[in-house]
Amino acid sequence: MTETAPEHPREPLPLDSTAQLLTRITSQLGTQLSLVSLNGTRRPMHRTRNDAHRGNEGPPAPTLVAVAHGSRNPQALHTVQELLQRVRDLRPGLDVRLGHIELNEPLLPATLDAVPAGDAVLVPLLLGRGHHVRHDLPLAASAAAHLRTRIAAPLGPHPMLVETLYERLVDAGWQAEDGRSRSAAVVLAAAGSRDPDSAVDTRRTARMLSDRLGGVPVVPAYASAATPTVPVALRALAARGRHRVAVASYFTAPGRFATAAAAAAPWIASAPLGAHPSMARLLLHRYDRVTAEGSLAGERLLASA
Repeated sequence: MTETAPEHPREPLPLDSTAQLLTRITSQLGTQLSLVSLNGTRRPMHRTRNDAHRGNEGPPAPTLVAVAHGSRNPQALHTVQELLQRVRDLRPGLDVRLGHIELNEPLLPATLDAVPAGDAVLVPLLLGRGHHVRHDLPLAASAAAHLRTRIAAPLGPHPMLVETLYERLVDAGWQAEDGRSRSAAVVLAAAGSRDPDSAVDTRRTARMLSDRLGGVPVVPAYASAATPTVPVALRALAARGRHRVAVASYFTAPGRFATAAAAAAPWIASAPLGAHPSMARLLLHRYDRVTAEGSLAGERLLASA
């Protein structure tokens, strides 16, 4: 049986004035919850991290299957593998596997075929809703008849994702005074999709990033399938007197689209989100929301944004 996450609500997500604080709170909350059993008792410290996820206190934890898009750029596979190693480091004993939608091996069907019979949670390494989340993942999951599969929400929008975008911009050269300049702006360069909900998700991330940057205009733009393109967005900002424009790379890993977006930047361009520590925590957050709600409900398992 395959179940998918509910759609993100369309109203804006609340965002603390300091998203980094919210990131720390989320991480600390996850740690504290891992110390509590479902009956409300506290687990012994020496059994919390490994034994619980190896099934010594009950059924084994569902396999986490991270689903990447795939790319012909060899750095993309390396980046995703590095990200998943961070996840394994954060959650020792959890079975973490990788499957691709296209272009790279292992492809998702082959990954699912290799998972032992039982439970699996598919976590899309995608940044919003779209065709892959709505159609490709459920189709692959339903074909794996030996598994009870659930599909988590995509990684975005989320404050931890915004914090990663912010820190990547800082790494590229963004400084606090840039946020006070009337000529500064940011183009949020995303892959693009024909699914209108994908654009909704990207616009929400752009608003959240603007808040994180202190109100700097952040304009979403796309590499394919949607408008405006990155060059068009840059020209529109220049026409408004915004000449100091950074391009924020809203891609999980290096690839053709990320390279093209960075090449169009008139000033700085940030690196893809990659294996940033916040990305690993966010991936586990999406997984945990599915498994925690499943433990409480027992039947229908719904991921929450």
